[in-house]
Amino acid sequence: MRKVDLCLSSEGTEVILATSSDEKHPPENIIDGNPETFWTTTGIFPQEFIICFHKHVRIEKLVIQSYFVRTLRIEKSTSKEPVDFEQWIERDLVHTEGQLQNEEIMARDGYATYLRFIIVSAFDHFASVHSVSAEGIAVSNL
Repeated sequence: MRKVDLCLSSEGTEVILATSSDEKHPPENIIDGNPETFWTTTGIFPQEFIICFHKHVRIEKLVIQSYFVRTLRIEKSTSKEPVDFEQWIERDLVHTEGQLQNEEIMARDGYATYLRFIIVSAFDHFASVHSVSAEGIAVSNL
């Protein structure tokens, strides 16, 4: 089986919910594969977005590129609907002045159909997520 970036919209993945939306920086930018585009939050935290894979996947590594994110919590669900999330990963990110935060997470027990990313807190009034990539394999269709 070949490993792919499971989070790309070209793989059929969608952002099905985001707590804030700016028409210039919509949540779909997180999974478009273009490092120049991003999703931006409004000034209240927590903020979140949910990615739907439309299949069961096994994630081995996550890479999140963001700006001004202080604490990030990731929850996962293996349900057919976006329910029954369980906390999976929580990280405090380092603020990198003038450059993107590039957080690499080696995943344990990375089976999911949905991922919920919660920006618990930020270093500024706004934060942005430029991309989420998940290296792994599709296990089965829903």
